[in-house]
Amino acid sequence: MKNFRTSGVIALIFIALQFTSCTPEQFGQVLDVVTAGSETPLTQQQIIAGLKEALVKGAINGSSTVSKLNGYYENPSIKILFPPEAQKVEQKLRDLGMNSLVDDLIEKVNHSAEDAAKEAAPIFKQAITSMTVTDGMNILMGTNTAATEYLRKTTSSSLYSKFEPVIVKHLNKRGALSKWTDVVTKYNKIPFVQKLNPSLQDHVANKAIDGLFQMIAKEETLIRKDPFQRTTDLLKRVFAKQDNK
Repeated sequence: MKNFRTSGVIALIFIALQFTSCTPEQFGQVLDVVTAGSETPLTQQQIIAGLKEALVKGAINGSSTVSKLNGYYENPSIKILFPPEAQKVEQKLRDLGMNSLVDDLIEKVNHSAEDAAKEAAPIFKQAITSMTVTDGMNILMGTNTAATEYLRKTTSSSLYSKFEPVIVKHLNKRGALSKWTDVVTKYNKIPFVQKLNPSLQDHVANKAIDGLFQMIAKEETLIRKDPFQRTTDLLKRVFAKQDNK
């Protein structure tokens, strides 16, 4: 570690002591992090700001990826299919030769999610408002997706309440909800089947959000592993510690 003037050492100790739950090992990690790449120590505020910047960058890039045409529909890992409780509806209709009806609905659902994802980035940005010092330290020294996991844990409920109406709007715009009614109606008319009508919008909203988090996790991993993805000086300084893990 580089030599610092007495005032710099005092400042570093003061910053590190703010992590009140730090172990001796974590204390050393904090000193390494805040001094990485510069003789001017990073403040707590700068560390948290860097983490928020990474989350926002990941949210914007992740939302952009899935909001493109076929962003959900042609990505097998996040493609939205029938709700689990309605999969027997899909199979029964396919058995009866109604493949085009089912396929059309699945396509409309996924394109609706892609439309809605265009409005997701501002929702995520608004949600990234508070992060404690302890949270910040855990994220910085955590796994390659620790920031995404934090975002999922702290924002899922509020995101759903804001995102579900957006999903409904685009499902209606694409005609997916009326198509869903058509599919369920045809199924319920089949003799001897148990009548079903699970909520499509709830399923699509949850699966769309899951897909967004998957893409954000990929973006976070890139920021942590690839220095060229750290597009600002703050990101470079805050995540410099990751290069030595």
